[in-house]
Formats: sequence, C-alpha cells, structure tokens
Amino acid sequence: MQFGIRLHDAVQAPIEERLKIVKEQGFTCAHVALSKVIHENSVAPEALTPGYAMHLKRMFAKNNLDVAVLGCYLNLANPDPDKLKAIQNKYLANIRFAAQLGAGVVGTETGAPNVEYQFEEACWSEEALEIFIKNLRPVVKYAEQMGVLFAIEPVVRHIVCNPVRARRVLDEIDSPNLRIILDPVNLLETYNYEKQDEIFDEAIALLGKDVAVLHVKDFVIQDGKMISTAVGQGQCHWNKMIPYMKAEKPFMHATLENTNPENAVAALNHIKKLYEQS
Repeated sequence: MQFGIRLHDAVQAPIEERLKIVKEQGFTCAHVALSKVIHENSVAPEALTPGYAMHLKRMFAKNNLDVAVLGCYLNLANPDPDKLKAIQNKYLANIRFAAQLGAGVVGTETGAPNVEYQFEEACWSEEALEIFIKNLRPVVKYAEQMGVLFAIEPVVRHIVCNPVRARRVLDEIDSPNLRIILDPVNLLETYNYEKQDEIFDEAIALLGKDVAVLHVKDFVIQDGKMISTAVGQGQCHWNKMIPYMKAEKPFMHATLENTNPENAVAALNHIKKLYEQS
C-alpha cells in the first residue's frame, strides 16, 4: 500500500516546500485540494490550464510523489440552479486538470439538499439521493470522455450515507469511471460506532471491488460527540479493514487524514506497522 497525506495537513508552506517535506517524512502520495494548499496564485477553474497542470506534475515527479486524489469537495445536490451549474462546471475543470496532472482520481463527498451544505434529515431521503444521482451523471460522463476516474466518498451525514446507498449510486450510474474513496471512520457516528465491525464488513462486501483510494484516520468519543483524530489515537478497528486491502488492493493509495506536522510520522508508522503485521 502506498501511504500518503492530505497536503493541507502538512506544514504551512508553498507547495514545492510541502512536497519536499512530506517526501522526507516517508509519504509516497498526496491528497491535493488546490484551494487549501496553493495561495500564491489563482486556482479558479479558468486558471486550471494544461500548462499549470504540467508545472505541478513536474513538482510531484521531482519528489517522486503521486497525486492520489485531486479533491473537489462541492455540493452536487445544491438546489440553486445557478450555483449547481457553477459547481458542475468546476468539477469539469478539475477533471480536465486531472487528466493532464495524472491524478489517480478526482474525489468528492456527496452533499446535502440545501444551499448551506449542512446536514438535515432530508439528506437521507430518497428524493435527495435521486437528485444527487441526476446531478452526478453528467460529471461522470465527462470523466469518461477525459479518461479520468471520479470517486465519491460515503459520509454518514451526507446524502450517500452508507454502503447500501453508495452501491446504488454505482449501479445506477453504471460507469467504469465512477469509483469509491473509502473512509471507514466517515461511516460511523455516535449512534453506530459500536457496530463498526459489522459496518466495515458491509462496506467491503458491497463496495470493495470499486474502492480506488483509502482514507486513513481514527476517532474518539468525547462528551457524546465523535471526534476525528490521527490514526493510532482512537478506537477505529483498522484490523478489520487492512487485511482485505492488503490482499485485494496491492499498491493502492491510502492517504492519512486529521494529522498535523507533529504527529504525521507517528501516524504513518502506526498504520504501516498494522499493514505489515496483517
């Protein structure tokens, strides 16, 4: 498995310096959210030219790092038609950029049926899921045309909130270019974390063959709330997930989340040890 990091969790510095640091820390790939790590120039859709993509590609190659995920986490269920159109166009720009950059996938979460992108009970409705699938379809079609993989990430408080709904999206879109980013912790909340083994088994059974990238973090329960942490600092049963990934997903990208510059290496060493021992 190729372990990476979200670049915006690394030391705050120009991207070229960040890449050098994360490589020295032992990472081999990165999750890149352009607006969170590049501040010295525009990353608006019109700035994402082939030349800029190739410029970044050279930076990553210089440090022998892959772009595992080009993150574009916007709300494809936004009910405002003008905002939705702008969101879809931004996805198309990122897909074009990913084609030149050589990113593994363009990644997204799955939104909420409101302008604020906030959780409400309606996220879990049939109507919200149908809206998301409808609005996702042209984005995936464009990814097919550009030869890019597009990956959705199920999150318990978003529209695609569990493995069953994620499987339905995959089946209804029915595209070889639509994949899954699996973040096991994002399938958990205070009301279901005690069933995490059962939930992880379901995720593997329903989604395993379509998982393109793994997100790696941990969680703790504090004051009745679920708090995400760096892997190795919490209660996530990674021993349930790692053996499948090791056996069925050789050399897959797995990017760490919720780390900071002080604990990133310890988190990396923890998950690598689990992987080697599984």
